[in-house]
Order: sequence, then C-alpha cells, then structure tokens
Amino acid sequence: MADGFTDALDHPMYVVTAATADGERAGCLVGFASPCSVDPPLFMAWLSTANRTYRVARRASHLAVHLLRSDQKETAALFGGRTGDDTDKFARVEWRPGEGGAPVLADSRAWLVGRVLERFEGGGGDHVGFLLAPVEQSPPDPGGASLLRLADVADLTPGHPA
Repeated sequence: MADGFTDALDHPMYVVTAATADGERAGCLVGFASPCSVDPPLFMAWLSTANRTYRVARRASHLAVHLLRSDQKETAALFGGRTGDDTDKFARVEWRPGEGGAPVLADSRAWLVGRVLERFEGGGGDHVGFLLAPVEQSPPDPGGASLLRLADVADLTPGHPA
C-alpha cells in the first residue's frame, strides 16, 4: 500500500542472512528493519513469508544484518533479485560464519549478528518480524561511505514477490 508518508521514505536497505544447525544458508534484501530498543540494544528485521530466507530463518538461532554501501548495487541485486531456491548466493560473495553460524558478508559497510529472541506475525500481513539481541558486530566504519537506500534499488525485480 503506497501513501504520501511511505512514498517519501528512502530508508537504508539491508541484507539479512541466516543458517540452520544443519548448514542450510539463505539471505535476502530487506527494507523493513530498525533498531527498536536502546537498553537493552535490540534490532527488528521483517522477512517476507514468501521468501526462502524466511523459511531458513524460522529454524535459525541467529541472523546477521548487513548495511551495504551505495556502490554495492550488485550485491543488492544478488540478494534481492535472485532466489536461493535456484541460486547459491554465498558462492558469489566472500563470507564467514558468525555467531550461531549466521553468514557474515565480508564486504558490507557494517553488520551485526543477533540472537533471535522472538518472532512477530505482522498482524495478518506478509512479513514476520525477528527481534534480535546483538551478540557480535563489525567495528565502526571509519570511511563513512553512503548507504544503499530504497531509491538505489527501486528498479530491482524481486526474486520472490513480497
């Protein structure tokens, strides 16, 4: 649903990754995510229920959330425009396992790995929120590169419908 308020937003885009205990990995481009508490620090990421990443994240103990630089549209296209149902996205990027096995992308502006505390249905919507308690994070970014934003990926065709 578009309206004047949401149409005016140009929020950062994130790549959220997950892995199960048996090593199944997934990741997707996410626009609905935000810090949601200062003390304790918590972060919420909303995943589309149509997405393979959601199916893997339901069984994961931790998720990794990555901020991309504005020059990383190719990474955004890989994680947002391709589905893990037929593409091994992790064969195309450098990554390492983080806490709980969550894949941490090497070339992101900043990242955090959070332990999944709770999952929230979106009130009948098409997304489920994952409440994360950060347990690992990247060092501060000294370069201050600009972030990849919604307007930067507006022309991207999703790998799955939202």
